Amino acid sequence: MLINPLKAERVSKGSTISACFNFINSIIGSGIIDYSIVLLIRGGNLSGTSSYQSLVQNTFGFPGFMILSALQFLYPFIAMVSYNITAGDTLTKVFLRIPGVGPDHILAERHFVILLSTLLFTLPLSLYRNIEKLGKVSFLSMVLTLSILVIAVIRSATLGPQIEPTENAWSFAKWNAIQAVGVMSFAFICHHNSFLIYNSLEHPTLSNWSRVTHISVGSSLVISAAFAVAGYTTFTGYTQGDIFENYCRDDNLATFGRFCFGFSIITTFPLECFVTREVVSNVLCRRDLSKAEHAAITVLIVTMCTAISLAYDCLGRVLELNGALSATPLIFILPSACFLKLSPGHFYQGENLIPTLLIIAGLFVMITGLTSTLINPDDCSHGVEMFYCADANITSTMTPG
Repeated sequence: MLINPLKAERVSKGSTISACFNFINSIIGSGIIDYSIVLLIRGGNLSGTSSYQSLVQNTFGFPGFMILSALQFLYPFIAMVSYNITAGDTLTKVFLRIPGVGPDHILAERHFVILLSTLLFTLPLSLYRNIEKLGKVSFLSMVLTLSILVIAVIRSATLGPQIEPTENAWSFAKWNAIQAVGVMSFAFICHHNSFLIYNSLEHPTLSNWSRVTHISVGSSLVISAAFAVAGYTTFTGYTQGDIFENYCRDDNLATFGRFCFGFSIITTFPLECFVTREVVSNVLCRRDLSKAEHAAITVLIVTMCTAISLAYDCLGRVLELNGALSATPLIFILPSACFLKLSPGHFYQGENLIPTLLIIAGLFVMITGLTSTLINPDDCSHGVEMFYCADANITSTMTPG
């Protein structure tokens, strides 16, 4: 007998623009084709289901539902851990630029900053029961993201020429480039909250959803590509998992960028918390949560994420592992597998061919990406001032004389 998972959130009907803001905010960072996102909703329409969990359960039964639930909880949960790590790394350097705040000040302590941002921002925002209320916050996050992009481009022109490129910096790809695919999958995934945003549309039709998807993914792709070019051309092989770790602490323009980035990350956290809470509700409660249950589960999830982020601080490895373990199956494999089983015809015919190729690509990325990450993990230079920051010429470029 199939279980009918109930959505834990009350999603009110909103505009296409508001949905786009939420959607872009949840996927901004790297690239993946929007075909897989549309495929997910098409599978839901074919099966008559309105959530990712119910789609997989309807297609593959209870075992499929449990596998998806584990992946769907793991991805946003680890994402929230990475957001806390980023906020701690980024905002401490912002506070260090405040007169009177030195390396030994409490505001320069990443653990305190993570706890402070959690109590003041991420926890209160995560307690919302209606995802549509985050539309304005997501719009603000988009504006901040564009500001950060402008800063990255400016620094690429002013700082980049003064940093000697690393050896073979302009090689097209190296043997471990597959790790980057996992990171991009992590950054660009939005499948886990696609149904939430789809159902928040005023007119939730496939044509409207395709429009939201194309606008959101297209915009994010342009921004992500610009970030990638600006960041890598500036620092080449020295580029860190958190690019703001590359900028010097006395760089005033980068400090403003760090503030924008930290705030943008904080406002993205609640979108992922919505998903983890829904998964817990579907698996354990199988009904709408009461106000007390909603608050208790939210506090528990946020507390667990905060505890892990306080204990671990290497962002790059977190992104790579999450991309290979959870993001890749959620993007490439499960939506395609559901569509293939629900769609008539052979897997190699007509519109079934692309989903088949996506499954093959997903398995390859997941296996090779995870193996590469475990065998050859990237170095983590968290909190270390980069060597080129000691150069007087570079320092004079960053601060007004």
